[in-house]
Amino acid sequence: MADASFDVVSKVDRQEVDNALNQAGKELSNRFDFRGTGAKVSWSGEEAITIEAETEERCSAAIEVFKEKLIKRGISLKAFEIGDPAISGRIYRVTGNLVQGIATDKAKQIAKKIRDEGPKGVQAQIQGDQLRVTGKKRDDLQAVISLLKEGDFDLALQFTNYR
Repeated sequence: MADASFDVVSKVDRQEVDNALNQAGKELSNRFDFRGTGAKVSWSGEEAITIEAETEERCSAAIEVFKEKLIKRGISLKAFEIGDPAISGRIYRVTGNLVQGIATDKAKQIAKKIRDEGPKGVQAQIQGDQLRVTGKKRDDLQAVISLLKEGDFDLALQFTNYR
C-alpha cells in the first residue's frame, strides 16, 4: 500500500476576496459615517487592493470594514498584508497585498517543526511554494495537521489533497 499524504499550501480564494471587496465597497457607499469622504476600495493589479479616503481616519476605518468582510468570508487576515495610510495629493491611500504561497524560509521552518515535534515516520518535502507531507499512517498525518494548526507561522495554512 502506498504512503498516505497531504499538501500544506497557503492560497486564497480570489472569488471570495472579490466578494468581500464588493461588499466592503457597498457598505462604504451606503454607510452614514462614510458619506462625502470619498472612501472606496478597489483592485489594483492581480493581488493588490487599494483603499482610499479623504481623511486618514476614514481610510483606517475603511480598512477595518474590508477586514471584517474578509473574516465573514472565511479568509484569514494572515493572508492580507496592508500598510498605513499615506497622503497622495488630497487623498489618503493605502495598498494591501494578498499573501499566497509559502516562502522557502517559512517552508523550512514548518518542515523543521514536523521533523522535531511530529510523529516518527512522517516526512515533509518542499515542492515550490507548498509542502508535501507523507507518512505510513493516516493517524500520524492527522497529528501533523493538528500540530501545524496549533503553530503560529504568520501564514494562512490550508491542507489539501489528503490521500
